[in-house]
Amino acid sequence: MAHKHKKSDPSPAAALLEEKHGYEFFGPPGAFAITFILPLLVLSSLLFCNEVSGCPAPGLLNLRTLTLEKLKAQTPWPETGVIGLFDIHAIGWTLAYYGLLVALQLILPGHEVEGTKLSNGARLRYKFNSWRTTLVFIAGLSTGTVLYGADWIVWTFIWDKLVQIYIANLLIAYGLALYCYIGSFTVPHPDQANPSNRELAKGGHSGNMLYDFMIGRELNPRWDIPAWLPLVGGQPLDIKLFMEMRPGLMGWIILDCAYIAHQYKLYGYVTDSIVFITAFQALYVLDAMYMEPAILTTIDCIMDGFGFMLSFGDVAWLPFIYSIQTRYLAVHPVQLGVSGVAGVLAVTSVGYYIFRSSNNEKNRFRTNPNDPKVAHLESLTTSAGTKLLTSGWWGTARHINYLGDWIMSWSFCLPTGFAGYVVHRSVSALTGTVTLDVEQGDAKGWGMIFTYFYIIYFGVLLVHRELRDEAKCRRKYGKDWERYCQIVKWKIIPYVY
Repeated sequence: MAHKHKKSDPSPAAALLEEKHGYEFFGPPGAFAITFILPLLVLSSLLFCNEVSGCPAPGLLNLRTLTLEKLKAQTPWPETGVIGLFDIHAIGWTLAYYGLLVALQLILPGHEVEGTKLSNGARLRYKFNSWRTTLVFIAGLSTGTVLYGADWIVWTFIWDKLVQIYIANLLIAYGLALYCYIGSFTVPHPDQANPSNRELAKGGHSGNMLYDFMIGRELNPRWDIPAWLPLVGGQPLDIKLFMEMRPGLMGWIILDCAYIAHQYKLYGYVTDSIVFITAFQALYVLDAMYMEPAILTTIDCIMDGFGFMLSFGDVAWLPFIYSIQTRYLAVHPVQLGVSGVAGVLAVTSVGYYIFRSSNNEKNRFRTNPNDPKVAHLESLTTSAGTKLLTSGWWGTARHINYLGDWIMSWSFCLPTGFAGYVVHRSVSALTGTVTLDVEQGDAKGWGMIFTYFYIIYFGVLLVHRELRDEAKCRRKYGKDWERYCQIVKWKIIPYVY
């Protein structure tokens, strides 16, 4: 489907640049992998690193004798087969969780902010109150834990139905992506009236159905809440920002807390390693919630449409892959001690300082370049009038915030050590009580495939994102970007890459 440009396009050259916006993520084959293979990868991580037999499942350590039946017996695969992955209670409570988040988004007071300029010159308005929503959740979860402890039904339900909860989130990701894909065909033509300022993402309408479904056709799909509804009527709900900031990020920390509760239920104590990881992952999330308006200057918000890639990544990939370390430690406790905590804390502090300082600097400069904290910074003015920072953090490397993000990822994985464990179960002949004996045995080191996967994945993700950012900036700024790259030579790691 050919894209017809708005009359407000600055020049024929700009139109030509947009027409050359090619495939990303290796085009349709990559779209197939993201849409159908990555969901299986997450499911495999939940099945093959488990409490039933070990991490990894022992059969995976001897592939010559591995059979499908043995693998099923060593994983939490439902006795009813595939149908058992679809649990009505897990789906229902997951939908209730999303519904509560939507209600809090609409009901709680928030800070009204204008977004960046769209291609037609207009700006969308956003209501930000993730921080208040988070405080409500913290209060509710804390109260339930104080009253009922580790046996609180929220924590036990999450652990017992973890695989089914993942499937529920996956169904939501598919369903919402399909809804937005179909809805994108109602975006008004540039020559038509467009009071809602809807527009297609520049790279999201290639004409290939699978690719466009994955990458996202519409830039900012929204629900307009009917005006007749009490308290919330007339508000728009931005689907992309809701999904990026609420169910997945919040779910990540809720999963971590459920795993802490399970560790306490199993062993009667909580280790410093699982507390450390949860605390700093919570800091990462709380920081994002508190600094919510900063998302308006990210590539996800400015350039990317909302398709399956973001939908799946937000609620099915992020919370379940990013919490693997705490899930591992829930079954195989690791005590770091003072020196271990100090070492990992140092890594976290360095990463967080680089990440937050650089992002704050960029956000301040983009929103108010006269802010005293950034007014002294040097910049390069492009022919389009945009300014690119050439000093401060952004004069050190063109994507210096990615370095801080990646350094932090190490602190999430290091506490698991040389990961891997085997579970031995014994049943008391008198009481029928099942006792778990967890040891590393032959699995030592093999569990790192799961607990250190985040470092490798995140590094690849950041490099790929950097390449996407560079390609978009080169299309946008042309020769000005080449001049900028001559001034700021390094991409992510100064003097290395």
